[in-house]
Amino acid sequence: MKRHFFVIPLLLISLFLLSSSKALSASPFCDNSKNSINTAIGCIEIGDGTKLVGNILLVATSLGGGIALALILYGVFIITTSAGIPDKLKLGNEIITSAVIGLIFILLSVFLVNLIGINILGIPGLT
Repeated sequence: MKRHFFVIPLLLISLFLLSSSKALSASPFCDNSKNSINTAIGCIEIGDGTKLVGNILLVATSLGGGIALALILYGVFIITTSAGIPDKLKLGNEIITSAVIGLIFILLSVFLVNLIGINILGIPGLT
């Protein structure tokens, strides 16, 4: 159990640094003409509040999906190394189930924000 305290923060830090697909595809340095900040995950524009909120939502959903993927892999690892011990099998199943439910929650929240915020209410800055 003590190993989890070292492995989980390491996974969280590495997923945080590699979570944003926008940061991986774009140049990590900001243009001097924009109001933006260079961060570890890429350039974050702060001149407009809607762009800042959009960047925060992008990073949050990417990070949540990365954590869910890591938890699914961790649950699979526990199940494959359980050697038929019922307690470890149950623990692995609970971890995988919780990660999948969390991933479904993230996907549904993105869908609902898109449906209600953009299509129905037409809130500017969410596109």
